[in-house]
Amino acid sequence: MSAAASPFYWTGATLIPDSPSAALVYAPHGRDGQVAAALLKEAGVVSKVVSSFQSFVASLGEECLFIVVTEETLRTQDMRPIHEWVRSQPSWSDLPFIVLAHRGAGPERNPAASRLVELLGNVSFLERPFHPTTFISVVNTASKGRRRQYEARNRVEQLNESELRLKTALLAGRLGTWELRLADHTLAASDVCKNVFGCKPEEQFSYADLIEAIHPDDRERMQRSITETLQTGSDYLIEFRVVWPDKSEHWAELRGRIVRDRVGLPARLVGVASDISERKAAEAALRSVNEILEQRVEERTQELRKAHEQLVAEAVQREAAEERLRQSQKLEALGQLTGGVAHDFNNLLMAVLGNLELIRKNVAEDARTVRLVDGALQGARRGASLTQRLLAFARQQDLQVKPTNLADLVEGMRELLVRSVGGAIEIASDFEEDLPLVLADGNQMELALLNLAVNARDAMQNGGTITIGLRKHLHVRPSSDLPRRDYVCLSVTDTGEGMDAATLQRAVDPFFSTKELGKGTGLGLSMIHGLALQLGGALKLESTLGKGTTAQIWLPATDLANQEDEKGEIQMVQAPESLKILVVDDDALIAMSTVDMLEDLGHRVVDASSGNDALAIVSAAEDIDLIITDYSMPGMNGAQLAKAVREIRPDLPVLVATGYADLPPGTGMNLPRLSKPYTQEQLEREIAIIFSSRHA
Repeated sequence: MSAAASPFYWTGATLIPDSPSAALVYAPHGRDGQVAAALLKEAGVVSKVVSSFQSFVASLGEECLFIVVTEETLRTQDMRPIHEWVRSQPSWSDLPFIVLAHRGAGPERNPAASRLVELLGNVSFLERPFHPTTFISVVNTASKGRRRQYEARNRVEQLNESELRLKTALLAGRLGTWELRLADHTLAASDVCKNVFGCKPEEQFSYADLIEAIHPDDRERMQRSITETLQTGSDYLIEFRVVWPDKSEHWAELRGRIVRDRVGLPARLVGVASDISERKAAEAALRSVNEILEQRVEERTQELRKAHEQLVAEAVQREAAEERLRQSQKLEALGQLTGGVAHDFNNLLMAVLGNLELIRKNVAEDARTVRLVDGALQGARRGASLTQRLLAFARQQDLQVKPTNLADLVEGMRELLVRSVGGAIEIASDFEEDLPLVLADGNQMELALLNLAVNARDAMQNGGTITIGLRKHLHVRPSSDLPRRDYVCLSVTDTGEGMDAATLQRAVDPFFSTKELGKGTGLGLSMIHGLALQLGGALKLESTLGKGTTAQIWLPATDLANQEDEKGEIQMVQAPESLKILVVDDDALIAMSTVDMLEDLGHRVVDASSGNDALAIVSAAEDIDLIITDYSMPGMNGAQLAKAVREIRPDLPVLVATGYADLPPGTGMNLPRLSKPYTQEQLEREIAIIFSSRHA
């Protein structure tokens, strides 16, 4: 419990109360003691009544509020113990004595009373008999005086304790005190303060000495800070360097505040000083460590940043690869779907074209019927052209590939391109020299270039420029799904409206078009995409909305020479007028159409709906001159049928009709093919070629 919370405080080995506890009454004769105690009780004062002198002397103490004693009692006793106790009181204590005297026994008329004043010190005489009010008044005066003594005692103790604490704090904090009188700049400094400035305790230390000890670069700042404190009244705090007499450099800190005079003007600056050299050294070391750590963190951050950037780049590349894979898979699925549709459509067109041609030959004298049949034939041929585009996208069209000079091909088309795009559009060329040849189908490449030019024209409604470029790229990989090798790039660049990212992503989808209804099929870029892939290359599109589009066809370069066919034309001979031909097709409609065309040509025809039925017919009839078979049939396909026929009759020719560009790998046979849909003229020519080759 603290001194403020306890009714006692500790001094030496004696426990002393914070305030006097009771009055001491010593009146052993008569009723004076009883009366005094009763009056004190009525006044709310605790009292202790003693009956012997020994008890009275023993009860004397600092806890006494005051003493009530009769004069006659004191005159008959040895006063030395009482006098010794009074003299031994602390400086703050002056115990009040209320002496009950007979009338006329006061000090002014009784020398003995004056003697009591000398012995007891703080004495109040009250003549008997007294009125209770007078007694209480004297008691109150004595009580107030005694309590003020205790209050003074407590204040002195608090000041002493505060001073002790301050000294302890200053000692623990190694703080020195200083005081500057502003009127004459007189400085008072403690020994610790002097030591902060490198001065010994016994040496004089003035304000001028203090200023002289401050580092020259810090003096102006220190004095400016004092001026600011005097102007604003704020507390004073500054750190500066100090040069000791031995020329060593230290750091000092001064803290202070203003003390004002009676009229409120600044009179003094008081405060503390401390040597903060160790702290400054620690701060410098900490800064050095922080700088090292920051450097290491920065280096590590750079490493992590590079690693993060690399991870981001890898993630971007992975996402781009995944997107390309998704796009490739989508186009592959569309290609398979498109190829299947085109193949089935070819079968339908096969029957339509064949039957229409036969009708056309038999109604030559009926002009109206001829006109109707010709219209139907034109529509069927347009349908056949559409299926060829679909097959091109699906990479299943029949290509005539040979070494091709793309520069010659483009120049040979220039007049056609100029007529196709119109006079408002300029066609420019940008060809690199010494371009290698590519393996391509010239007719299909011309159609692809014409398609790109028309697309560019449609994107430039107000005119512009189409630039056709040719560049060779050696040992490159245009895309992730192409091998690294030499390529030739044919590019068509326009200055049109361009495409946004969403449109560009769907540009090669079949039947997707940005043109108005009826102005495009949406198969142009799809056909070019399939053609490029079928030739071992790729179609790449680059476009910026509002700035134009560039279409690039990348094709593998070849070392093969562009030589004309040295074999020349095969000498065409008339096929025998009547052959016995076996037609094999699981589709009865196509089989019937083919049979009719052959019979119209004068041949004898038998038909079969499967490969097994055909083998049975070949085994039974040795007069079969030719087999025309569909490739795609359930059970046994056309290639398998041809292989089985050769085991029975090695000399029997087999013509395979198919809507695919190439027979699937693994057939192991070089069979003549007839592309669907075919006309009677094409059928007759293929038969003639087969028998011309056999007679060559």
